[in-house]
Amino acid sequence: MRIRTIGDVAVSAVGLGAMPLSIERRPDEQRAVATVHAALDAGITLIDTADSYHWHAGETGHNELLIARALARYGGDTSHVLVATKGGRGRPGDGSWTVNAAPGHLRRAAEASVKRLGVEALGLYQLHKPDPAVPWAESVGTLRELIDAGTIRAAGISNVTAEQIREAHTILGNGLVSVQNQYSPAVRDSEAELRLSTRLGLAFLPWSPLGGISPSSLDGTRGPTTASTAFHRVAAAHGVSPQQVVLAWLLARSPVVIPVPGASRPASIQDSAKAAELELSEAEQSLLDDPRSAARPDRP
Repeated sequence: MRIRTIGDVAVSAVGLGAMPLSIERRPDEQRAVATVHAALDAGITLIDTADSYHWHAGETGHNELLIARALARYGGDTSHVLVATKGGRGRPGDGSWTVNAAPGHLRRAAEASVKRLGVEALGLYQLHKPDPAVPWAESVGTLRELIDAGTIRAAGISNVTAEQIREAHTILGNGLVSVQNQYSPAVRDSEAELRLSTRLGLAFLPWSPLGGISPSSLDGTRGPTTASTAFHRVAAAHGVSPQQVVLAWLLARSPVVIPVPGASRPASIQDSAKAAELELSEAEQSLLDDPRSAARPDRP
């Protein structure tokens, strides 16, 4: 597995997005743990979670606890695995998402995440989303306080604008190591944030990186398909899944990109991990860079 860096920590070039293991339609725990173990076996050393990755009311931290159990049950060394978690959002159990980035809430949330994950300090703690009711500088300043207190080792921000990245970088300095925004073949409106992250040397973790490549286009083994987007055509030429092509394309967009595809089955994350070794030609990369590359010919 190739590596990239988040701050001064080396991690696998492809991470595991653990959210599908805890939200609606989640697998049973046996399959969830098997999925985490499959990721580790494939060389993945970055796991992305959050305290709000759960389904029902009253189970805040479900995903963090699941990840902690999966790591504890793994037969190999997990000391090099970076578990990145997030705080500042909630789920009341009705399918909706709330936002709370008030300083007191963030401090309590980070401390609770430390306990659930069973660590001395969080390797990477990311502010899940700006709170319109709280000044941005106050929320980010709390991350600075958490670093100074030793509760977290490094900070990240998610769902942010370029201006918010600049302000956070001013406040946190080298303590800011990552940006996590939605970015995929279908959603490319974080181009400015990706360019800024690259310039500042911040890891850029696209969430929902496979957006635009429908799971329904896959056969049962995530093998090559005959669907007609550019990603599918390139996949057929390489004899790999279109998901691998998407992740390889993202990795080639910038050396700071570390996609974190979600998975709820061992086979899915094993397939995604292989994208770190997939080389696209300049012509293929140029083709996929076109925003129209995720569209089928019969669609505008």
